[in-house]
Amino acid sequence: MEFRPCIDIHNGKVKQIVGGSLTDQDNGAEENFVSEYDAAYYAELYKSKNLKGGHIILLNPPSSAYYEETKKQALQALSVFPGGFQAGGGITADNAGVYLDAGASHVIVTSYVFRDGIIQFQNLLKLLREVGQNHLVLDLSCRKKDGNYYIMTDRWQNFTNVMLNQDTLDQLASYCSEFLVHAVDVEGKSEGVEEELLGMLGEWNKIPITYAGGIHTYDDISKIKLLGKKKINITIGSALNLFGGNLEFDRVIQTIRD
Repeated sequence: MEFRPCIDIHNGKVKQIVGGSLTDQDNGAEENFVSEYDAAYYAELYKSKNLKGGHIILLNPPSSAYYEETKKQALQALSVFPGGFQAGGGITADNAGVYLDAGASHVIVTSYVFRDGIIQFQNLLKLLREVGQNHLVLDLSCRKKDGNYYIMTDRWQNFTNVMLNQDTLDQLASYCSEFLVHAVDVEGKSEGVEEELLGMLGEWNKIPITYAGGIHTYDDISKIKLLGKKKINITIGSALNLFGGNLEFDRVIQTIRD
């Protein structure tokens, strides 16, 4: 179990948002926190703690007027800590190399693989040819519908028809080196973790998984340790004091390591 830091970039600024609130129309989002510091500042901080495996997420689509500024922030952070971050947001087989060349250890992909409600295996295989399994993370961020978890796409705006369960994890594990799972219904709300989802992920445990969503107390971290059998890595956003929350950065790291 490791702490995986995050740098979420929206409209050219480091932010924490309520996950389900993101919309492409007018580049809107419900904001929990907007940093006065740029992405490179956080990259330097995480580098000083040797916290590898965190993710940088571009929250604007390429069609956005803010996309180039958001991308610039991401590339600057990658240059500060080469090999320290995974990069995601609008990644395709055509642009993945840009982020790997800039210093990303992995690229994180959702919408390019999960499109039109299904798994686009031709795109997945194209990615594999471009970057290799060891440099690919699949983002399986999900929401609950009709009692089951379904993978979300397009910055968590659209449901796919792909149910997130152990069969899906088994099917996809041979194509990537890690999974990233945001529990979108609780992401950015600091109201507690998705225990059912964590229990399912903890029972699976075949390749590394990073969980994000709802963590707001040190007890939540202990709960994830138990449900995830000390193997599920975690990301904390809005609840971390770096982003205006109450959880102390250094204490979080120590709580995970204890």
